[in-house]
Amino acid sequence: MNDYKDIAKEVLLTEAKELELAASNISNTINEAVDLISNATGKLIVIGVGKSGLVGAKLAATFASTGTSSFFIHPTEAMHGDLGMISKGDVVLAISYSGESEELVQLLPHLKRFDIPMIAMAKDSQSTLGRYSDIFLSVNITKEACPLNTAPTSSTTLTMALGDALAVCLMKHKDFKKEDFASFHPGGSLGKKLFVKVDDLLRSDNLPIVSCETTLEDAIVVMSQGRLGNVIITDEDDKVIGLLSDGDLRRALMNKDFSLDIKAYDICTKNPKVIANKYLLASDALTVIEDYKIQLLIVTDDNNKLVGLLHIHDLIEAGIK
Repeated sequence: MNDYKDIAKEVLLTEAKELELAASNISNTINEAVDLISNATGKLIVIGVGKSGLVGAKLAATFASTGTSSFFIHPTEAMHGDLGMISKGDVVLAISYSGESEELVQLLPHLKRFDIPMIAMAKDSQSTLGRYSDIFLSVNITKEACPLNTAPTSSTTLTMALGDALAVCLMKHKDFKKEDFASFHPGGSLGKKLFVKVDDLLRSDNLPIVSCETTLEDAIVVMSQGRLGNVIITDEDDKVIGLLSDGDLRRALMNKDFSLDIKAYDICTKNPKVIANKYLLASDALTVIEDYKIQLLIVTDDNNKLVGLLHIHDLIEAGIK
C-alpha cells in the first residue's frame, strides 16, 4: 500500500504558505470593499464561473448567513435573463483567478452599463476583470499545490479564505453577534441553543402525579403508567412537595421494615429541584439537569404549582447540547 502522507503534508504546507504570504501583503482595498458593501442599499451579488463559481456560491452563502444579503449568479445565466436579478444599489463581487474567463468578461460591459459597482478577486489588476473593477482584491499566488502547477488548488483556497475574511470584516463592522447568527440558523445547534425554550419541550399532559396521602403501592402503579421512572407528589393546594424516583424506591426496598402500605411521601425526595420559569432557555435547563445530576426537571409557576416536566431525553431528542 502506497503512503501518501508526505504528499498530503506538502499540499497543506504549500497552501498554508500562500495564505501566509497573502496575509502579509493584505492591502487597504479590503477596507474599501467593506465600506462599499456595508453602505450599499441593495444586495451583494457574487459572480464566477468554473472553480471560481463554486467558491463564489459558497461565499454567497457565507455572506448571507452572517448578515450580508447575498446570492450567487452564474455569468452564463446572467446573460440569458438573470441579469434582471441585479438592480441599482447592488454590489457585484466578481471572481476569476485569471481575470479573463470568457463568460464573465462578456458580462462586464453590461454591469457597467447599469452602473453597478464591482469588486474583483483575481490575480492581476491589469486583467480585463481588474480593469473593469472599482475595487481590486488580489488572490495572486506563487504556486499551486497541484504537482503540475495547473489545477486550481492554492488559488481556490486563497480565494475562499479571502472571501471569508471579507465576510468576517463585515460581521465586525455590523457588530454581528451570535444571536444574529442564530436568527439565520434557527434549525442549527446554535439556533436551538438560543431560541428553544423549556415551554417548547414541556410535558404537561397525563403527568404522573399523586397526593401526599397516596400509598407507595398506588404510587408505583402511577410511576409504571407514567413511564418516567418518577412520581410527583403534591399537597392539597397542588403545590409540589416531593418527587419519588426509582432510586428512592430501590433504597426503600433495602429497609427491613419495607412495606407497600406506607405513604409514598415518607420515602420520596423532599423539596426536589424545580424551576419556576417555563420560558427559560432549554439549554439553560439542560445545565441545571447536568449540574444537579438529575434526569427530570420539574417546572412550576411562581406559587410552586406544577406546570409540567422536562426530561433529559426530551432535550437530547431536540438536539439541545
